[in-house]
Amino acid sequence: MTESADGRYMRCVIKSFKHDGSLHRVWLENWQVSANRLLPGLDSRTVWVLINEHTTVQESNGREWSSRVPAVTYFFPERWYNVVALLEEEGVRYYCNLASPPYRYGDVLTYIDYDLDVVVLADGTAMELDRDEYDAHKAAYRYGEAVEERVEAELLALRKDIEAGEFPFDDSTARLFYQQWKEQMKAEGGTQAT
Repeated sequence: MTESADGRYMRCVIKSFKHDGSLHRVWLENWQVSANRLLPGLDSRTVWVLINEHTTVQESNGREWSSRVPAVTYFFPERWYNVVALLEEEGVRYYCNLASPPYRYGDVLTYIDYDLDVVVLADGTAMELDRDEYDAHKAAYRYGEAVEERVEAELLALRKDIEAGEFPFDDSTARLFYQQWKEQMKAEGGTQAT
């Protein structure tokens, strides 16, 4: 993974793919938190933190839209899920994607989206989403037993982390990462600082 020696935020494009290799979605402007900016107890070998705000998102059909709220995304190189903390006015909502571990090459981060999601509302309510989509795609894309078992095992691990309030399900941490990034962007005259 590319790392900034001076602690600056590294610009990054995020691309998600489907199991068959087809492009699913692209987030065009994201900034990775450098290792020396991670909070105590976090290690850049086990978590990558990326931040975006009003970034352009491209769908596989060419449609583009802009994200509504700031997001702090946690990618875990050893886990089969990622977590997006959406910083909304009414609180932080966590959107958790069951996905392959991320891969970073230069300024592009990629992963395979396995459709199954869990959303955690600001009040702590957790709901599984898109089981039907996952079931349809595991047949269409022929995930295979190993992938299916891993996705289901990671779903259980994710649910346990949510129930325990384990990192990254901490609103203050997500807000702190965002605030530090925003202050740095303002100091540098960055276009994303508002």
